[in-house]
Amino acid sequence: MPKPLGILLISGGHERAHYALVLATGAAALGREVTLFATNAGCRLLLAESPLLADPREAAVTARGVAGIAPLLEAAEELGLRFLACEAGLRTEGLDAVPLRPSVTVAGIASFLAAIGEGQMATL
Repeated sequence: MPKPLGILLISGGHERAHYALVLATGAAALGREVTLFATNAGCRLLLAESPLLADPREAAVTARGVAGIAPLLEAAEELGLRFLACEAGLRTEGLDAVPLRPSVTVAGIASFLAAIGEGQMATL
């Protein structure tokens, strides 16, 4: 059985958030259990109305025939990815009162580390 993959998203920029989803969905499509943990500025990806969807890079990526953040989020949910938003990270960014996507759980780093156990971790 493949080891779980944990993705730690710290960056709030489109490029890293997009690739975090590419990595996550790719691993999940190969049958790996994936947990994406967003903290600090990375939490913007998991907002109900993510500002990353309005980023000019989203339109450029899509225009070039590459899946953007919106379809990757949808695919990630269909593939059963676990989304965790860091409670402290949300507070740090002043996002603790902003609605999150329905599939997101607010948790701490201990929950993330427990979810991936002996698996691999990537940081973006």
